Amino acid sequence: MENRKIAVLIDSDNTPHTKLSFIIEELSSFGQIVVKRAYGDFSHDCLKNWKTPLNEMAIQPRQQFAYTSGKNSTDSLMIIDAMDLLYSERFDSFALVSSDSDFTSLAARLRESEIQVIGVGRATTPISFKNACDDFIAIEVLEPKSEASKTETNNLAELERELWNLMHQAWQNYRNEDGWAKLGEVGTYLKRLKSDFDTRNYGLKKLSDFFESFPGRYKTRNPKNSGLEFKLVTKAKAA
Repeated sequence: MENRKIAVLIDSDNTPHTKLSFIIEELSSFGQIVVKRAYGDFSHDCLKNWKTPLNEMAIQPRQQFAYTSGKNSTDSLMIIDAMDLLYSERFDSFALVSSDSDFTSLAARLRESEIQVIGVGRATTPISFKNACDDFIAIEVLEPKSEASKTETNNLAELERELWNLMHQAWQNYRNEDGWAKLGEVGTYLKRLKSDFDTRNYGLKKLSDFFESFPGRYKTRNPKNSGLEFKLVTKAKAA
């Protein structure tokens, strides 16, 4: 895997400190994390529990006092730092950890400079910020299964239906004249279509597990180990 250099910038006001270890572990799969910074007013009681995880994971706290009541000066400091790091030309990727749509413009600006932007936030993060990122990872999918909420479990059937529709749409777009579509191309397409596309949202470890979870809809093959291909078995409509 290419050793991409990553700058991780964390909006402490909109990120649960109990999930930091999961977040850092996930982001490490994208490359080498060179910079880890967390932004917030750590003198405030609501961030008092951040000290231990910041120390344990060697995340640099960037203290920002609130100059005016009701104004979030933390966002400004994080944006200024991001631009300084961008102009240093040392980084291939930026990870913006927040569920705040205020960082939408920052993500878009970084992408204009051909920098990969990885967003990490809650599943309820506004779509504007999600779509401004190349990849968006929901914090909820990083939790152990035992910590998954009942709401998430109850929504699984709806998400499965969504995945069926996405796979059917992708198959229609990428099938060849014999009806076979390459799973690798489909996976890339789905990520372009939805920056927050993640198989873990649908209870799957990888996209190929879809065919095991829903047998009978598609048949698969792996010709000469050139990559998995799939084909619709029947003309049944998407769910």
